[in-house]
Amino acid sequence: MELKLNDIVIMKKPHPCGCNEFEILRLGVDYKLKCIKCGREVMVPRVKAEKNIKGVKNV
Repeated sequence: MELKLNDIVIMKKPHPCGCNEFEILRLGVDYKLKCIKCGREVMVPRVKAEKNIKGVKNV
């Protein structure tokens, strides 16, 4: 899956706030994702993030 910075990804499981859309802030061994609804930033290992991404939202 080809991902770029500032892409909006839709995850399989929602954030505790209820939103399942995240903005990619950093790519590498870990992904830094920012929740669209509440603004919380989380670091997720690349393998786990790629497995849990349902799709990329076209902006």
